[in-house]
Amino acid sequence: MEATIKGEAWNKGKLVGQKPPLKPKDIWAIRIHLQNRHAIRELAMFNLAIDSKLRGCDLVSLRVRDVTHGNQVLARALVVQSKTQRPVQFELTEPTRAAVLAWLEKSQLWGAAYLFPSRACQSSHISTRQYARIVHQWVDAAGLDSSAYGTHSLRRTKVTLIYKRTKNLRAIQLLLGHTKLESTVRYLGIEVDDALEISEQTEI
Repeated sequence: MEATIKGEAWNKGKLVGQKPPLKPKDIWAIRIHLQNRHAIRELAMFNLAIDSKLRGCDLVSLRVRDVTHGNQVLARALVVQSKTQRPVQFELTEPTRAAVLAWLEKSQLWGAAYLFPSRACQSSHISTRQYARIVHQWVDAAGLDSSAYGTHSLRRTKVTLIYKRTKNLRAIQLLLGHTKLESTVRYLGIEVDDALEISEQTEI
């Protein structure tokens, strides 16, 4: 029997599905915007989000010691993902290292301190909700529709570019810390024809 009262569809007026990655021009638009604002913390956060390819929950919970050794920012870091409890490595490019170092020098954070501490509670880090709001601000600044993008857009950005250039799914799987290659295929949104093309080029 059909219900006499129907609630509004949960996804009415909303974009659903995977959030698209940022394009190189969008990345530079956001970086320039943050540099012009002298937003040292946010520039470090943005660059690190792109390089690390971490989920938002793992990015906000980074500690200073995760990305530094002594007074140096590491070229490579390793963290354990909260969702899978599996370690994942990532690179920190020179611009990212410079941005993180500038943030550390300004904030005077060190050791076990959270890299991006909460301004409301010094014993904790910024929340994933707050991080999501910041991402939407970045996307707005780049002239994009913020409702179409989210924190996962930043996680997907670099691996999408790497995949387009190399077609190396195994490398993407390792960078994202996926346990199954099928998860990587779904995450990248690879079309069947694209997957078959990769398979055809692989001789056994």
